[in-house]
Formats: sequence, C-alpha cells, structure tokens
Amino acid sequence: MTSSSATAAPRQRTADRSLLAGARRIVVKVGSSSLTSIKGGISEEALTALADALAAKRNAGTEIILVSSGAIAAGLAPLGLAKRPRDLATQQAAASVGQGLLMARYTQAFGAHGVTVSQVLLTADDLMRRSQHTNAFRALDRLVNLGVVPVVNENDTVATHEIRFGDNDRLAALVAHLVRADALVLLSDVDSLYDGPPAHGAKRIPLVEGPQDLDGVTIGKAGKAGVGTGGMTTKVEAATIAAGSGIHALVTSTTNAAAALAGEDVGTWFTVNGARKPVRLLWLAHLASVRGRLILDDGAVKAVRHRRTSLLPAGISAVEGDFEAGDAIEMVSMDGTVIARGLVNYSAAELPQMLGRSTKELGKALGRGYDREVVHVDDLVLV
Repeated sequence: MTSSSATAAPRQRTADRSLLAGARRIVVKVGSSSLTSIKGGISEEALTALADALAAKRNAGTEIILVSSGAIAAGLAPLGLAKRPRDLATQQAAASVGQGLLMARYTQAFGAHGVTVSQVLLTADDLMRRSQHTNAFRALDRLVNLGVVPVVNENDTVATHEIRFGDNDRLAALVAHLVRADALVLLSDVDSLYDGPPAHGAKRIPLVEGPQDLDGVTIGKAGKAGVGTGGMTTKVEAATIAAGSGIHALVTSTTNAAAALAGEDVGTWFTVNGARKPVRLLWLAHLASVRGRLILDDGAVKAVRHRRTSLLPAGISAVEGDFEAGDAIEMVSMDGTVIARGLVNYSAAELPQMLGRSTKELGKALGRGYDREVVHVDDLVLV
C-alpha cells in the first residue's frame, strides 16, 4: 500500500505546471514581437527582463536552452528597412546583421548575472539527418552541462525553405525533444490562450489535455507589430507537438516568464498525452518539405500501416514528383489517402524501373545498392 502511494504521487505532479519549479532542463522560446520593434530594433528593457528571469533560473540549478527569434527583426532598423522584407535575399541580409546584435545584447544581459551564453544556429534539416542531430545533441548537452545557456536560432542567413517556413516555434519543440527537456515554455506578447478574442470578453484556457480541448477555439495569427511570423497558431501547434510526444508545454507572455518558471498559475498548460518519439520522426511528421509521392498498392498499404514494415519496390504502383535520395516523400493509397511520410532511398528518376519488382530481382538485374528498401521503417512515420 505504501509503495503504491509513493509511485502515484509523482505521476500526479507531472501533469501540473508546478513541475517547472523543479525541472532539470527547460527549453524556452521567445518570439520577435516580444524582443524587438521595427522602429526601435532590440528592446533593451524586454531583453534584459527576460535574461534576468532565465539567469535566475539557471543560477538556481535548472538547465536552460533559449530558442530566440529576432535576428531578422533586429536587423531591420540598422539597414533602414521599414518592415520585414518579403524577398529571401533581404531576409538573409537582415538576419546576418541582426544575429550579431542579438547575441551581443544577450551576452551582456546574462553576463550581468555571471551566466555565459553561446550561439547555436540550426535549420530543421540539422534535426533530420542522424549524424547531424546526434552532433547537435552532443554540443547542446555539453554546453548546458558546463553551465552555459545556449541561444538557439534558425540559421536564417543561409536557410532557404526554412525562412519561408517562417517561425521558430516548431523548431523549439524539436529542440526540446533533441535535448530531452522536461518542458517547453513558449513566450510571446499574449499571456494565455483564450476561447475567443480577449477584447470581446473571452475566457482564458488554463489547461489543454488533448486536441479535443481546442475544438471550436479560434486561434489568432501573427500580431500587428509586423516583426514576427507565427502568432498564437504556431505556438499552439508547437505545444501540441510537444505534448503529443512526451513533453509538457506552457504558452504564456514574456512578461510572465519568471512566474511561469516558478510554476505559478499563468498561461495555458499543455499536459503530456503521448509517448516520446525520435526527433527525426517528429521533423518528418510536422516540418519536412515533401518533394513527391509514392502510390502504394493495397498490399503495401497494409504492410506499412498495419505491420509497420519498410516500403519495398514491389508494392509501389506509381511515382509522382521530382525528388532525390534522402528527400521526404508521402506514401499514399490508390485512392489518394496519405498513409505515411518517409525518407526515400532512391531518386524519382531511379524508381520507375524498380516498380513491382522484388529487391532480390533488382539486386541481380541492376547491381548492389538496388536491393535496399525504398523507405526503411526507421525513416517512416504514419500520418
């Protein structure tokens, strides 16, 4: 009896935001609109207040990883730009100027508390390839073990698709999985998720235990400041991704950062409703840019969906799109229903000659290298 009570209590506590007070490792994401403005560039007051809260938590023993937007926004004023540019080259230029400014301010603000920060620039692609995300994990893990607060941002200066993708919220969810964080805290200029427009008397939603709790809720887009890209929509998506795969998440305002990290009743808490998954599969399910489609016959659909097997050439009826080996593709049934996503081992040019043939036959006819799966089960996620 005593033993069973002792095991039940921790389970109950893990569903509550109070776990943030004693968490071992937390990923915090802050949006551009909370740190910058078009006219003033980086807000010293806002950035310093955030650094104060995070440094206090770090000095109290919690490992903090900060995913910070703001590079492009910080670069607008120095370049004399009146608004966030739409073209990729100017976005890259603004990011190149702004990232250095952003890191200089973080270095100064955290340094006032004796906390060292580091810059880590990632793209979603870095979290897909096994060798790359392993190296990213090792670097981040070592940094926090050394007492450093890594400041992670998307590598906007060299990114292409990732900039057009538009926000760091889902990147933060993947980073939380990558570093095996206890929780993800998403900060913006809105204090909580509401069941409608707050100006019209909407009520705060304090707890989300699953997608069903958001049925009928209208979620806002990017705000009026013009420097951010995601708005509440992407924060809810990121929190849902995290909670659905084993990590608690909190959505609240940057001004509530200290209260949130203390486990106080602020914001909207997304409690875990699923098991942890490999970070590469989360990327594949939620962020990957799909380059083509493979049409599966009924037997292949059953094998992939129900038996969770690799996809073989014998079960493919047709190929659509222009992709290379290693790209993300969709696997669909004959009626067009999407069954899964995966990383393909062959290009669109190579596959047509392989359709309907066994791997043994292909190995003999085309040589070694053509006797592999088209999509290995480890690189496949059902949708």
